[in-house]
Amino acid sequence: MKLQTQIPLKPQQHNQIDYYSKLLLLGSCFVENIGDKLNYFKFQNSINTLGILFHPLAIEKLISNAINKKEYTEDDVFFHNEQWHCFDAHSQLSTASKEDLLKSLNSSIELTNKQVETSSHIIITLGTAWAYRYIETDAFVANCHKIPQKQFLKELLSVETISESLEAIVTLIRKVNPKVSILFTVSPVRHLKDGFIENTQSKSHIISAIHQVVEPRKQLYYFPSYEIMMDELRDYRFYKDDMIHPNSLAVNYIWNKFQEVWISNSSKEVMKKIDEIQKGIHHKPFNSNSESHKQFLQRLEEKKSLINKGFPFIKF
Repeated sequence: MKLQTQIPLKPQQHNQIDYYSKLLLLGSCFVENIGDKLNYFKFQNSINTLGILFHPLAIEKLISNAINKKEYTEDDVFFHNEQWHCFDAHSQLSTASKEDLLKSLNSSIELTNKQVETSSHIIITLGTAWAYRYIETDAFVANCHKIPQKQFLKELLSVETISESLEAIVTLIRKVNPKVSILFTVSPVRHLKDGFIENTQSKSHIISAIHQVVEPRKQLYYFPSYEIMMDELRDYRFYKDDMIHPNSLAVNYIWNKFQEVWISNSSKEVMKKIDEIQKGIHHKPFNSNSESHKQFLQRLEEKKSLINKGFPFIKF
């Protein structure tokens, strides 16, 4: 008896991710879930250098600014609710100091520039096709920073607009990094604040646009994280209490599927050893002064040393 329909997945035949791969992850909050897993297993990756970005135009602007080495100045930031913000960045970068924000923005641009040029894989997760245009400048923003909504126009990006943005992203990246593999996904997080019907419209526009761009022969790939959530995990027990975000069980499930397709077999043995070390690091002893615990710590250091011999960049 089968109680679940499963999406057929096969291991990627070319360009799989291993411990020598360098990854850049950009997009919605779901990309941070996958990034957290990659961090746990000590892969070489960088996640959302300007914070969470929900729609493709925001990601395109970040990549364009990074490649062109934009320098943020006072004209690019504003003060609201006792903090300094930038419309290009998530509020997690906002701060009470204008100088600190500008320093953070410019260091993020510098880091993104380096990552775009050197990454073997760039993973882009799109969250929504809804975008906000700031009326005063007639420009789309990455984040509204709780400025009154009457100062924005809310727009549903068309399939054509999204696909053009994705093609621009690919073109920009390939100019400085022609061999990179680009992997697109759609966030399974439902943006119900937009409305139930509006969320469905949004996701359908994103999915349609991505599949106009994806071409494995050109190293442009799609991973069905959204479809796994919708079709294999069709139950609210896989959601957090807000009934919107996937819970840890769902994230682990999708991560395991991602591993099956994208993580090389040679890396999986290393991942097991790193998992043992991570669990050992977080182990809480009954008696930290006991002889058995001292021996445990010594064995743990030996395991770390073995990993570092093979992969000197891994730090615990």
